[in-house]
Amino acid sequence: PRRRELLQQMGLVFTTLSIDIDEQKKEHESPRDFVSRMALEKARAGWQHRQRIESLPVLGSDTVVVVDEEIYGKPRDCQHAVDMMTRMSGRFHQVMTAVALVHESMQAVELNCSQVCFLALIEQDMHAYWQTGEPLDKAGAYAIQGLAAQFICDLHGSYSGVMGLPLYETVELLADFGVKCLPVAEKFNKP
Repeated sequence: PRRRELLQQMGLVFTTLSIDIDEQKKEHESPRDFVSRMALEKARAGWQHRQRIESLPVLGSDTVVVVDEEIYGKPRDCQHAVDMMTRMSGRFHQVMTAVALVHESMQAVELNCSQVCFLALIEQDMHAYWQTGEPLDKAGAYAIQGLAAQFICDLHGSYSGVMGLPLYETVELLADFGVKCLPVAEKFNKP
């Protein structure tokens, strides 16, 4: 849903696909390589599916939260979420979002890395946050655009990248493939 909102914000017309790929990290694979590979594999799988219907570029994206080179995916349960948030409490962590585009014989990947700092959290707040349901399907057990925004005391990088789709990199990638997003002047100067 977050990526859909961001693509709509860019003025794009698109269709979403549900793609099932193996999302296991390879042995000795760095977080950067892993998230880039996942985005590209999603785009490739989408291309294989869509090319039977129409020849449009396929965008894939993946986001991971990284603490001390350890990838934090979606939490399994409340304790797992609390464990992740405890490790992020009072310090910086990285959010890496890769975006890939595949069309015919072309493919490309862009990676955005942001630094996010959480304030010092207390266990009661982490449990209360879990009870909202917001952390359930989020990498690192939080959503910057939701209630967890109150936990973030510093951000270096891309807000939209932390949300799950770095807009700058996405627009650049789309432009390289000849896909134009709605210009800002046109978008806001309509009668």
